[in-house]
Amino acid sequence: MIHSSAIIDPSATIGSDVSIGAYAIVKQNTVIGDGCIIENHSIVGENTTLGKNNRIFPFASIGLETQDKKKKPGDQTRLIIGDNNVFREYCTVNRGTKVSGGQTLIGSDNLFLAYTHVAHDCILGNHIVMSNNATLGGHVEVGNCVIISGFVAVHQFCRIGDYAFVGLGGMLTRDVPPYLITSDVSARVRGINRIGLKRNDFSDASIKLIYRAYQLLYPKVGVGKRDKLVDIISKIKKLEDKDGILQPFIEFIKTTERGLCL
Repeated sequence: MIHSSAIIDPSATIGSDVSIGAYAIVKQNTVIGDGCIIENHSIVGENTTLGKNNRIFPFASIGLETQDKKKKPGDQTRLIIGDNNVFREYCTVNRGTKVSGGQTLIGSDNLFLAYTHVAHDCILGNHIVMSNNATLGGHVEVGNCVIISGFVAVHQFCRIGDYAFVGLGGMLTRDVPPYLITSDVSARVRGINRIGLKRNDFSDASIKLIYRAYQLLYPKVGVGKRDKLVDIISKIKKLEDKDGILQPFIEFIKTTERGLCL
């Protein structure tokens, strides 16, 4: 299961049923969980932990040091990855920076297509799809069940909420609240992610409730100026939400620091 030409540091911990292909490199202090597949010519950098059943395709570089200038020689930083993730060709994922906690964190069941990039200190949830050439700057946070389309660029410190969809080629410089969809280069909010919500078994009643909250946050053009955020939150809280569907939405917009996409 391990090719004779693979280079594996003696300090690495390799689980059971692991496959490591020709000319792959596994660096020091790395943990490779059970059932992982490290394909030929790929690299797993130092201080990287992979959970179970992850697959790394050829020429991907997972867990190399940050590109941030804050790094210093000898900094001990980590990349921690959950289970069942797929990293396609030329995908790059960097470790964290010491001054920002030292960890890049990725959950489980995510798909990173070719040439995607996850920078230092990012925190990613579960069931995310990053399409080809999508890029996350440092300190970006991405929730669960998010789809990031091809050629999207996300600015440092931005957040993308659960079940959001970021459309092709968007230049994201502000936060995308949960459940919403953006499109075009300016990443403008266009509505709620109805298809994504249905695929994730949201009821029609829940989708209707989310749409009502969206309308309060993004009133139709020509209705007048948008209310202050604190007033919008107050109005959303008055909606009948027996199952707490809107709680993540409310908490997200309350805690935005970069502002919300328009």
